[in-house]
Amino acid sequence: MLGLIVLAPPLLLALFGPLFAGDPGERGVSFTAGDGHWLGTDFVGRDVWRQVLLGGHSVVLVALSATLLSYVVALPIGLTAALTRRGWLEEVLMRPLDVLLAVPSLLLVLLVAAVYSPGTWGLVLLVALVNIPDAARMVRASAAEAASRPAVEALRMQGESWWRIAVGYVGRATRRTLVADAGVRLTGVLYLVATAAFLGVGVAPDAADWAVMVDRNRTGLFLQPWAVVVPALLIVGLSMGTNLLFDAALAPRADRRARTHPPTRRRLARLVRPVRPRAGAPDEGRPVSAQRSTRPTPGEEKRR
Repeated sequence: MLGLIVLAPPLLLALFGPLFAGDPGERGVSFTAGDGHWLGTDFVGRDVWRQVLLGGHSVVLVALSATLLSYVVALPIGLTAALTRRGWLEEVLMRPLDVLLAVPSLLLVLLVAAVYSPGTWGLVLLVALVNIPDAARMVRASAAEAASRPAVEALRMQGESWWRIAVGYVGRATRRTLVADAGVRLTGVLYLVATAAFLGVGVAPDAADWAVMVDRNRTGLFLQPWAVVVPALLIVGLSMGTNLLFDAALAPRADRRARTHPPTRRRLARLVRPVRPRAGAPDEGRPVSAQRSTRPTPGEEKRR
């Protein structure tokens, strides 16, 4: 519930905000509050609320697309490297990714952006490219442990297909680890996309983008803070809400049930209540440590 509360405002604004943005209207004085503007004006006199409604679509679209694309490439590479019995194939698949992993993500994005100016989908490809090595190594590491189990060898001896072994067994055994990694990776992608937009990579300098708003309006932070604070809080809400939801999805079912329906005091007392011997039993009056275990009466057994 906490994750939904934190994630819902930025996600709803990103998805449905452009439908309610309306016409741009006339520009006002830069960094002023009031005068028909709920959140004031930005560095060029545009309405901040309208920019907020328009600015989340690109951030969420790029982050989700880049994360999904990185796993689409990393999953087959990691599963093949973990399940293959040919060492040369594993080296061919993983060693180029290790070289790419040595280059910092933001530096690689800036180097490519210095050669040509990527658009929205170019930024998606760049961000996915720098996340594929990490994702592939995570998939391979989690799948290698499951692939070494005797059950996988039994499936091979039965003549099962590679697809059934990789997806049906190894993929199911590693899904909790991959879901946890997906939540952390989506947060990292959001950070990288926001940083790239902050530096002007993939977006126009005056585009309606939350990260661009933080960059362009920071000069008037003490004059009109809403132009910086609101988009920054929305980006933080996206990251925090995503992690909280993934953390709740990874909780064991019994743990979620215990959190949702905590045991009452009466139920706890019933569970820990000791079994008392019947009156007149030969163990009556003896210490508890010396008493023999007595069989509960049918009534006590039924209450249990």
